[in-house]
Amino acid sequence: MSVRRDVTLAEHTTLRVGGPVASFIECDTEAELLDAVRGREPVLLVGGGSNLVVSDAPVSIPVVAVRTRGVEVEVNDCAGAWVTVAAGEPWDGFVAVAVAEGWRGVEALSGIPGLVGATPIQNVGAYGQEVGATVARVRAYDRTDGRVVVFAAADCGFGYRSSVFKSEPARYVVLDVTFQLRLGSASEPIAYAELARELDIETGQRAPMAEVRAAVLALRASKGMVLDAADHDTWSVGSFFLNPVLAPGVLAPEGAVTFPAAGGGIKVSAAWLISSAGFERGFALPGSRAAISAKHSLALTNRGGASCDDVLELARAVREGVRARFGITLTPEPLLVGCSL
Repeated sequence: MSVRRDVTLAEHTTLRVGGPVASFIECDTEAELLDAVRGREPVLLVGGGSNLVVSDAPVSIPVVAVRTRGVEVEVNDCAGAWVTVAAGEPWDGFVAVAVAEGWRGVEALSGIPGLVGATPIQNVGAYGQEVGATVARVRAYDRTDGRVVVFAAADCGFGYRSSVFKSEPARYVVLDVTFQLRLGSASEPIAYAELARELDIETGQRAPMAEVRAAVLALRASKGMVLDAADHDTWSVGSFFLNPVLAPGVLAPEGAVTFPAAGGGIKVSAAWLISSAGFERGFALPGSRAAISAKHSLALTNRGGASCDDVLELARAVREGVRARFGITLTPEPLLVGCSL
C-alpha cells in the first residue's frame, strides 16, 4: 500500500478534471484494499476513472485506488469457463483474453475503459451485450456489516446501467467478479444492428469472436470511445447521459431512434434527442473548454484545460435543451463527486 498527497483526480480520470486529494491510497492486494475500506468513514473508490466527474475543489475524504490483480480459471465442457477476475484487472485486457481463449459472452464489450470491479456496479453494456448476462457471482466487502459477502447473479439487482452495488455505493466494495462464459470460437448472436452491418451479417447471426472484437473496436474508435491521449474526443466519460426509458403506452418523439426496454417500455436514443434538440457534434458554450465530441453526440469532452464547471455547464445546457424540445429529462450516467447537475 502506498499513500500519496501530491495527486489531483484530473490525473486519474478519463475526463481529466478533478481537484487535489488529501490522501491517495493505492492498494495492490486484497488485504490492503480491505484495510483501506474497513472503517465506516467515507472514502472515494477509484478504478480506471472512466465513469467519474469530479469537482475541481479539494477532495477531503481518502481516495482509494483499486490496483488488485489476478485471474483464476476453471473450464468444463458442460459448464463453460468460470473465470474469477480481481477488481483491479483492466476490463479490456480480460475481454481480449476471453476472445483469444474462446470464452464467449463479452466480445461485444471490447474497448470499454476501466476495471473489472466497476463493470457489475454499472451493469456495463454495449452493442447488444451486458455484463450482467455473464456474471455468475460478485464477491464484495460490506462496509456496513464489516464482512465479505458473495452475491449470486440473481441477487445483484441488475438493470439498465444499475445494480445493488450502484444503489448503495457507500456500502459495497467489489473485490472480484466471477463470469460464466460459454465455449466456442463463434460469438453470441449479434443483437445490435449497427454491429451486424459492420460485420456484414444479419442480426441474430454469429461471427468469429475475433472479428466481432475487431469490429467493435473499430466502431468505438470512430466515435472517440477508445482512449487516446492525443485525441481530445476521447477525453470523456463515454456516454454522459443514459438513454431514457419511456413507460409502456408513452409515445416516443416522432422519428426517434428507439429500442425495446424491459417491462414493455421504450428506450429512446439520448444521442438522437441531443442532436435533434439542436446540439450538433462539436458544440461548445462561448469561452468553454468543454464541448460535445466531434465524433459522437453523447460524449461531453475536455478540449484541454477544461474545468469541472465547464463540463457541467455544457451538460446542463444539453439537458435543458432536450427537456424544452421533447419534455424528456436526461439522467447523467457517470458518478458526480462533489458536484451536481
